[in-house]
Amino acid sequence: MSTPEDELIDLTRQLLDAIAGGDWSTYDEICDPTLSCFEPEARGHLVQGMPFHQFYFDLGGNNPGQTTIASPHVRFLGTEVAVVSYVRLVQQVNSADQPETYSFEETRIWHRQEGRWQHVHFHRSANT
Repeated sequence: MSTPEDELIDLTRQLLDAIAGGDWSTYDEICDPTLSCFEPEARGHLVQGMPFHQFYFDLGGNNPGQTTIASPHVRFLGTEVAVVSYVRLVQQVNSADQPETYSFEETRIWHRQEGRWQHVHFHRSANT
């Protein structure tokens, strides 16, 4: 039997798998159309809506490697909002066939809408 925390970590995993796999359909389903974010690609600007993200999915050519959610922490703000914070580790093989690991500090905000969790905001650090 899974806990509410487990459910949100699993949804976050699905979201990251969709990103790694270039699966726009799943990403679009999990995210609220008004998704907002601060991420390195936005160069310090608050981005709102899905078109900014779809651009990267449309580029294709993903090298997904392996993604690990390290040290996840879930905090509920009432029953309808949750914050999931973690370190995202991405392991890939570069063009010289050498393994590389990237890490990002991420915070994702989830909002329960019509009985299901939707991803509504995130903040992702630059690769550390």
